[in-house]
Amino acid sequence: MAREGNVVNLVENFKTSIVMPTAQSFPAKTVPVMESDAVATSKRPIIRIDGVTKTYRNGTNALEKIDLDINAGEFVSLVGPSGCGKSTLLRLIAGLGTASAGEIDWPTSTYDAKGHPMPDLGFVFQEPTLMPWRTVFDNVYLPLKLGGVKRKDAHDRVTEALEMTGLARFAAAYPRQLSGGMKMRVSIARALVKRPKILLMDEPFAALDEITRTKLNNDLLHLWEQQGWTVVFVTHSIYESVYLSSRIVVMTGRPGRLSDDIEIDAAYPRNEAFRTSSDYGEYCTRVSAALHSASAAGDGEH
Repeated sequence: MAREGNVVNLVENFKTSIVMPTAQSFPAKTVPVMESDAVATSKRPIIRIDGVTKTYRNGTNALEKIDLDINAGEFVSLVGPSGCGKSTLLRLIAGLGTASAGEIDWPTSTYDAKGHPMPDLGFVFQEPTLMPWRTVFDNVYLPLKLGGVKRKDAHDRVTEALEMTGLARFAAAYPRQLSGGMKMRVSIARALVKRPKILLMDEPFAALDEITRTKLNNDLLHLWEQQGWTVVFVTHSIYESVYLSSRIVVMTGRPGRLSDDIEIDAAYPRNEAFRTSSDYGEYCTRVSAALHSASAAGDGEH
């Protein structure tokens, strides 16, 4: 019975991890953009966070009056002290929770003609949350299966996601046969199988060794440039955020507020030469100072 309960819990946790936003998660005023709006759309953010506050039922004030625009094609990292609401904000963007006040708006093309959210989002969590009894192929296929896509119809999409993440040779392998880095690749492939425009990533590489983490950083940047995604990335690493990002948003200690918004004006593609450059060191110093100030600005525990 205990094993059966564990299996049920794992399935429920997985379903939560791939839930797409519901129409009720977003403000009713958001409407689909018509083709004639193409020029205006190009100047509008893909995500607009307007005065978002989140207070939990136990009284914990996690976020307070967050105002943030995220533009198409950006790689935005969220950094801040532990408990400042970075992951909470990411989940609100994904529609996996509701704000206590304020709105998260999608001014461009997230809604279809009926006002329903299009499958534009992919979410990569801190843990891979793979089904141990399913092969790599079937773990990646699962979001499409839950969406009613037959296995034979999903084959090309799954294969494409596996090839993008360097897992094509491991399609028949099981999670127990994979390293930690490869399991995270499967999690990323699972997020990519629905071909998202926006990729939300919650400290996906935090538990990995430095060599694997660096390799996955490079692979992620390559895919981001190749696919033209918008990425919102949560990390505690100043060095990782500077290496990856076009912008770094610094949050205060709880309740999370925006403290600084730092543009990383360094050319892509980035490589080891950037990691050892004076520009990289200067950006890391600047983000570190901003994070120190933000930590002191919070009202709660850091």
